[in-house]
Order: sequence, then C-alpha cells, then structure tokens
Amino acid sequence: MTIGIVLVGFAIFFILPIVWLLLAPTKNPKQLLLDGPFTFGSFEQLGANWSSLFGFQDGVFLTWLGNSTLYSFGAIIIMLLVTIPAGYALALTDFKGRKTLLMTTLVVMLIPNTALVLPIFLELSALKLIGTPLSVILPFSFFPFGVYLTYIYFSTTVSRDLLNAARIDGAGEFRVFAQIAMPLAAPVIALTAFFNFTGNWNNYFLPFLMVGGTKSPVQVGLANMLANVPQFNPTTAATSVIELPTLALATLLSILPILIIFLFSQRFLVSGMTAGGTKG
Repeated sequence: MTIGIVLVGFAIFFILPIVWLLLAPTKNPKQLLLDGPFTFGSFEQLGANWSSLFGFQDGVFLTWLGNSTLYSFGAIIIMLLVTIPAGYALALTDFKGRKTLLMTTLVVMLIPNTALVLPIFLELSALKLIGTPLSVILPFSFFPFGVYLTYIYFSTTVSRDLLNAARIDGAGEFRVFAQIAMPLAAPVIALTAFFNFTGNWNNYFLPFLMVGGTKSPVQVGLANMLANVPQFNPTTAATSVIELPTLALATLLSILPILIIFLFSQRFLVSGMTAGGTKG
C-alpha cells in the first residue's frame, strides 16, 4: 500500500508539469497567469500562438527544426556506417589489438561529453569547419556507447557457428556481415539509432559553440527565444518579443519528433533492449 502511494505521488509529480505544458499554448499571457493552471484556454488562442511562433523573426523556428533534422539524421547515417561494423568486428572476428580497442571504447564511454567539447572545437577549428554543418554532424556521429551496444548484441545473439557455416559455403566476410549478421541486427540498429538521435536532438552545448544564428538547432533556438521573453528578461530591449504560451508551444514542437519516432519504433526498441539478455 505504501509503495503504491509513493508511486502515485511520483507519477503526479512528473505528470502535472506535462499537463500544464500541454494546456499553456491554448492561453494568452494573462490567462496563463490568472486562470487555473490546468484549465483549457481556446483553440483560437492556440492558433494565435501558432502564428506568433512561426512569425517570430521571419519563421526562424522552422529553420531551427530543419537544422536539427539535418544534424541528427546526418550524424545517424555516419554513426551507423561506423558503429555496426565496429561492434560486429569486436564481437565476432579475431584481430590484433581487439581487446585493447574494446577497452578503449569502454573508457571513452565514461568520459563526459562536455569534457570533449573543447578539444573537438580546437580540432574542427584547425580544419576550418567551425560554423558549418559538419562541425555538428561529425561530433554527433561519435558514439562509443553504440559500439558497445552492438558488440554486446552480436556477442550474445548471433551464433558464430552460423557465420562459420556461411564461410564454409564460400561466402566472403563482407557477404557474411551484409547478408547474415545485418538482418539479425535490425533491433540493435534501431536501438542505437534512437539513442543517438535522442542525444543529438537534445544536445545544446556543442551546437551552441559550433554554429549560431540561423544555423542553430532547435535547442539553441529555444534558448534564444527564452532571452526574448519579458518575464525572464524584464530589461530586454529585443525587437521580437515572445510570450510564455508561445514558448510553451515551441517546447512541445521541439520534443514532438522524438515522441513520434519512439511511438513508431518501440517494437524494435524493446527487441533491441531484450535480445542481448539470452545467448543465441
């Protein structure tokens, strides 16, 4: 009984802010402050906030969303091209330095991403890539956790005997990987891509340093919008003012892609998280 009460309390604690966020875009600033926090405003006001959001600085919010899409999906493509073969090689092939490479991957996983931002910035600056999409896409595609996930998956799920049988039948190593290992790895590919996409979409610090203005992703854009909210910056002299309900709508739209991808890929995500639990 006590555990149930505690769980209900935690659920309410986390759900109430989400409900408030969902209702906030249906109100104007006055209603948001004076009306009940969990009352619905109107669809007309929701439309007004929508127009205000996409009219902000000539529709820059849509540009920010497009930038986030470009950076996140561009990084996923590069990440998968590197991560899946790397995990396969570490799990199912023998080569000199294999254990050292695996230990290095595990160590790099423990390093906070923020600790790597400065050396990455200096490296990309030397290559004159700062301010370009590659300055965000290339660091985003660096995903040692994905290598470890695929290593665990291939180690526990894909049988070496199956691969050896294909080799005995005359299949080359690339054919074994592409036609046998890859189809079996669909769940872990989806899981790795989802984790990478979520981390990249929500990343603020690295894009904030690498790109700016209309090249910013949506998370950096939200911070720029926050600076134009009078309630948070009463002395601001910004030419474009954003009200709290409009900012709430922008926040909802910024998390919508992650929610959509999760809903459509959850079957693969669950398979990827559980497949490594038993030896194939």
